[in-house]
Amino acid sequence: MSYQSGNPLVDEVEFALDGPWAAYWIAFLRVVTGWWFFHAGVTKLIEDGLSYTYGPMYMQEMTDTVLGGIPVWMGSNLAWLIEPGVPLFETLIGLALIAGAFIRLAAFGGVIFMVLFWVGNAGFGHGLVNSDFMGLLLFITVIMLSAGRYYGLDALIEKLDVVKQHPKLRYLLG
Repeated sequence: MSYQSGNPLVDEVEFALDGPWAAYWIAFLRVVTGWWFFHAGVTKLIEDGLSYTYGPMYMQEMTDTVLGGIPVWMGSNLAWLIEPGVPLFETLIGLALIAGAFIRLAAFGGVIFMVLFWVGNAGFGHGLVNSDFMGLLLFITVIMLSAGRYYGLDALIEKLDVVKQHPKLRYLLG
């Protein structure tokens, strides 16, 4: 008896990467990742508004990271950008992922956040793989699988005339 004949699902469910189950999973992964970032951002907005002072303070304490003095300098000199930027961009990145709009652009922003979080929380007590690294992998996966094309607005946006006239815009979509 072959493996396929002993599998009752073989004729009923398609698990191919281009099949419907993969599309559902990619869309679900995109929405969950978006909710994660949206919730983080909107919570900060509710609690602190656009004055998220912990962001610059956090960066000023990153003296022993691989990035050296760069985050310390950023926390000291770019607080005017970081304080409103962290909650605002987390919220916008999350909303874009949930809606499936401008996925590659939004997920690239998520990659930047997660790299900074990963390096900033560089205790690495459990090795290089931690929750920040897993978040980084989620955003890269969303980019690589063009997750906005699966039940997202990017599938509709790509059909607009402006995108057809400027095909390089598709690099922001997906």
